[in-house]
Amino acid sequence: MKKTFKIIIAIAVFLLHSTTIYSQNQLIIPTTITGGTYNITLAEDSVQFLSGKRTHTNGYNGNYLGPTLIFEKGEIVKLKVTNKLEDSTTTHWHGLHIAPENDGGPHSIIAPNSSWSPTFTVMDKASTYWYHPHLHTKTGEQVMKGAAGLIIVRDNEESALALPRKYGVDDFPIVVQTQQFDIQNQVVVDGMRDSITMVNGVIDPFVDMPAQVVRMRILNADQERNYNFGFTGSKTFSIIGSDGGLLSAPVNATRVRLAPGERAEILLNLDGMNGQTIDLMSYASELKMGIQGGPTMKMPNGMPMMLMNSPLNGMNYNILKINIKPPTTNPVTSVPSSLVTVVKLKLTNVNTTRRIEFTPKANPTPMEAMDGPFFFNGESFKMNRVDQKIRLGNTEVWKLVNKTMVAHPFHIHDVQFFILDINGVPPTIDKQGRKDVVSVGPKDSIRFITKFDDFYGTTPFMYHCHNLMHEDGGMMGQFIVDNSASLRGDILGSEFNIYPNPALDQITIGNTKNIEINKIRLFSAVGEEVISEDINNSSSSIKLNLGKNKSGIYILHIITPNTSITKNIIIE
Repeated sequence: MKKTFKIIIAIAVFLLHSTTIYSQNQLIIPTTITGGTYNITLAEDSVQFLSGKRTHTNGYNGNYLGPTLIFEKGEIVKLKVTNKLEDSTTTHWHGLHIAPENDGGPHSIIAPNSSWSPTFTVMDKASTYWYHPHLHTKTGEQVMKGAAGLIIVRDNEESALALPRKYGVDDFPIVVQTQQFDIQNQVVVDGMRDSITMVNGVIDPFVDMPAQVVRMRILNADQERNYNFGFTGSKTFSIIGSDGGLLSAPVNATRVRLAPGERAEILLNLDGMNGQTIDLMSYASELKMGIQGGPTMKMPNGMPMMLMNSPLNGMNYNILKINIKPPTTNPVTSVPSSLVTVVKLKLTNVNTTRRIEFTPKANPTPMEAMDGPFFFNGESFKMNRVDQKIRLGNTEVWKLVNKTMVAHPFHIHDVQFFILDINGVPPTIDKQGRKDVVSVGPKDSIRFITKFDDFYGTTPFMYHCHNLMHEDGGMMGQFIVDNSASLRGDILGSEFNIYPNPALDQITIGNTKNIEINKIRLFSAVGEEVISEDINNSSSSIKLNLGKNKSGIYILHIITPNTSITKNIIIE
């Protein structure tokens, strides 16, 4: 009866909000902070989003969202984050390459009425990053109430290019969220019945842009909705940057799809269009079922899943109206033919491979299979468990295997990566730059390559699904980058001896320190799991039959209670 009542209320809220007619509102351009010292305060406030009751919100230095922080590469940044919420929080600098104690993950808790003051040197390439809370189980609530802001990093390479960079004049921050409100106009963070799209915290927004080449820095700051961005008439634009930097050359496109947490920089040529109007759109009708924002998934009885049933699902809809005005003085009127040099990591330098499986809970109900909880490698997140231990300086390939029915945007802290392939196929050109979020579709697998350099310590870095409801529900892991003597050189060192290597049909794992081994897994060079055996003992000698696997190089994973240790073996 209680569930039926909730569904009736949800339908009533749908009808109320989906039939409300909004007048157009001018887009708010967030203020900026520059200059090396950055003071931001997160506090509770309220906004009159809808008629009737005001909506309780969170904001950095204001009532919703936060100022854009502008960093220069090489700059020493001094930040002070003050928490005026009634609850604890953290602030994570999403995409930045910084030490773990400055990263702002779930372990860097800021209690109410206290401050946190990280200091670091900006090492990142020019791009668009962002900041937001990362308190475990509360990330979705705090972000969707408004706690988020952009970070723009500038560097000499980007400054030498003829690109628009007058903030708010020809270089526009575009933070997109879709909200759902309850009957009291308060933000709802469970499920995806959302029906109201906001840009920079503005409902039904418009913006004036000059008739010239303009730059748009688009962030998907949503809890779980994917956006398939384009413009009315499928107008062509140029993608110039992904999460962690500019591309080597602009990529002409009519669509750019962004999952939660992803960013893209685009150039839109409005030259000669003075007086015209176009709309930034989401062409969600082109998304597949299982990608949040596409058609609503159906229950076994054929009915749409109510917790995911938004009137926007699978529909094309307007996000931002652009009124084109006269050009500015000295406008940019052309798109450069090349951008920056992108140096990719080489597979020949790979030290370690890892496999992360996206899994539902054991024996899920139909609802749980579609809506979670979801885990990594069958385990829910635990603050006191280190899931991966990584040697400082390692170049690694991670294979992400999605065994669920829905897409998951995978985000890793500390590093940027390059996508190697998606289901064995190289990524499209616009996805070949530096990334820190990648969307892994239902039943898909993705490999990326990255390098863990510069920073190490005892504070863990996170990797997680950036669907905030999934993250808060336990779809998160953590890793420590270690520079201790035990991880320098051969990471198996004196703890384990593998012999013979090369081998024919069997290997022996010599466990010289009688460390408890929970599981042994063997993967082919392309990441396919060929052997998985539960061990759960600390015997000094463990034999592993290699079966009838073809000759070649394989990756052995020895999983202990504290870490996953890997070594290459050769089967002759």
